[in-house]
Amino acid sequence: MTETVLCGLGGWLPPTVVDNEQMMAPATAAFVRRRIGVASRRRVTPGSATVHLATQAGQRALLSSGMPAVDALIVATTTPDRLCPAGAPEVASELGMTGIPAFDINAGCSGFLYACELARGLIAGASARSVLVIAAETASAMVNPADPDTAPIFGDGAGAVVLRAARPAEAPTFGPGVWGSDGTRADIIAIPAGGARRRTPDVTGDELFLHLRGSEVLRHAVRRMSDAVRQAVSAAGWTLDDVDVLLAHQANAAITHAVAAALAFPAARMPSNIETVGNTAAASIPLLLVHATAEGTLKPGQRAVLVAFGSGLSWAATTCVWPENLCDPANLTV
Repeated sequence: MTETVLCGLGGWLPPTVVDNEQMMAPATAAFVRRRIGVASRRRVTPGSATVHLATQAGQRALLSSGMPAVDALIVATTTPDRLCPAGAPEVASELGMTGIPAFDINAGCSGFLYACELARGLIAGASARSVLVIAAETASAMVNPADPDTAPIFGDGAGAVVLRAARPAEAPTFGPGVWGSDGTRADIIAIPAGGARRRTPDVTGDELFLHLRGSEVLRHAVRRMSDAVRQAVSAAGWTLDDVDVLLAHQANAAITHAVAAALAFPAARMPSNIETVGNTAAASIPLLLVHATAEGTLKPGQRAVLVAFGSGLSWAATTCVWPENLCDPANLTV
């Protein structure tokens, strides 16, 4: 089986910064920072949305890889510009790659890791030698600005990686992946309307916005993410003591801290960027990779675990050995 190497990394955050004090009263702003971990987040400018974010991140990942083009493109998003068509073909054309297979997937906040598993399958099956995986979210479009349970949490942004087939004797980046879903709890993180089940003319109130039941999300997220990490580590033949860095989806600080406690894993070895970008849904993990690499908290040769949990419910985890000579970290700032 052909193994996969990560050879390019890039991210993009829109320039508009919205801090807590611009959105809420001082007492609430302090609570959001303390409890959720978010002090500010990015917002798209008028006229920009998910395709734009994805294109910007994709350009940077291709530049990082030194490859002008790839054989296939996958965009992971829960906030497509339109229900139809998918945004990925438009992104491919914007990047000068009209004609390649390009498609969207929606696996909630687990979307990036799901897309990486699909890309690895394309490479293993010889359907592609290289794949650009982009996770992009205009998360501000899916939250009601007046909802204190969702509006402060989410931010806009995109992250991307280039994956290619490993050369002879070249060590792969990834270990075995773990992924799963539980549709019996689909309604605890959901946008009730806008799809085929409930079209717009029938919608009332805020049914076009995201609804989540926070205590249930926390409970399921901690259990599923902790279990997925253990399974991925075991499948790689590692123990948790072998893991240098654990990169968890930046849902909120309470979930991240609870996962660290459940695994008895040192929180100091879990990079975080939620304070300045918020929860960027599917884009969370690749943006965290960008920030951790740029800051030097994720170094070449380190053993890492990536784990995410999101709507669906969905979850995924994989081990990786962070590659050498990825790119100059100075080029990764977003």
